[in-house]
Parts: sequence; structure tokens; C-alpha cells
Amino acid sequence: VPQDYKEVVKWYRLSAEQGFAEAQFNLGWHYDQGHGVPQDYTESVKWYRLSAEQGYASAQINLALKFVNGKGVSQDDKEAVRLYRLTAKQGNAQAQCNLGWHYEKGLGVPQDDKEPVKWYRLAASQGHAPAQYNLGNMYLKGKGVSQDDKEAVRLYRLAAEQGFAAAQFYLGKMYVAGNGVSQDDKEAVRLYRLAAE
Repeated sequence: VPQDYKEVVKWYRLSAEQGFAEAQFNLGWHYDQGHGVPQDYTESVKWYRLSAEQGYASAQINLALKFVNGKGVSQDDKEAVRLYRLTAKQGNAQAQCNLGWHYEKGLGVPQDDKEPVKWYRLAASQGHAPAQYNLGNMYLKGKGVSQDDKEAVRLYRLAAEQGFAAAQFYLGKMYVAGNGVSQDDKEAVRLYRLAAE
């Protein structure tokens, strides 16, 4: 069967109008991306919201991103944090990482060094590369935790092994300086090349 986004949207709409959360999310995503329908952030927010109200994690995350970016809604970090928290409490690693970021930067919540560590750690323990990288940064800088180059290296390595370019770059820097690892220019160059690809 050839791919036909208009046909896909038709079936998602039928299901979404009956209150099926996954279909509401998917219909919102199609409006968000402009697949099978003209791109319309306001319409995507409408469908994400309906799905999010039923506890659908992906919809909560995408709706939170709309509030962060102000696309289809007024920019509102407090509402984004509320949505991330709902999803983070369900164990969603991306939401945990995003919630940690908001605490680290003081977006929609008071800036706090310990709270991001908590959320990054939860997401990192699930193998979420951006959270592993962010938690590595917290250890490197001694923010919310005792400064620990070896732990930073361990976390950067976990994220780097998943292809996370920023972690590859920072791990390379650790090898150049010999921080938390034996100094090794060849390994640093290998990591920098991986990060650049």
C-alpha cells in the first residue's frame, strides 16, 4: 500500500473524534508536522491537549514543547513544567530530563541545583543519553553534587556510546586534559571525529 498521509489523517480524525488518546496525539502530530494537512500549530495543540488530558505521555511532552516554544499557544514555561512533571512522574525519561533542564536554568520554576540532579539521574538510569550528558555536566561543575571528574567521564561515556555528539566532544576534552581519565590525545581525536560526523 503506498503511503498516503491524507488517508492516514482521515482515519486518525475518525478515531480522535471518538476520544481515542493515541489517535488524538497522532492527529496533533500530523498538524504539527504538516503531514497530510496544512501545518497548523493551533490545531496540533488542540489535539495534543485532548490526548494529554487523558494522560497520554507523548502528547503531554509535545504539548509542553509547544508551551516552551510558544507555537500554537502563548509561551509559558510554568505550564510546560506542569506537563513535564505529570509525564516525569509516569517514569518518562525525556520528560524527566526536560524537567531537570527547567530546574537547572530556572525556567518556570526557581533555579535549583539539586532538583535537576534528581531528574537527570532518573532519566539517565533509563539510558537517556541527553540526561546522562546533563548529569555529567553537573558532576563536572560540582552543581548539586560534589565535583567528580571520574563520574562525569563515566556519564559522558555512556551518552557518547549512544552517539550523543556533545558527550563525545566533552569526553574528548576530558582526555585532552587528563581529567578523570589518563591523558590520551589519540582517544581525544577519535572522539572529536565522532562528534563532528
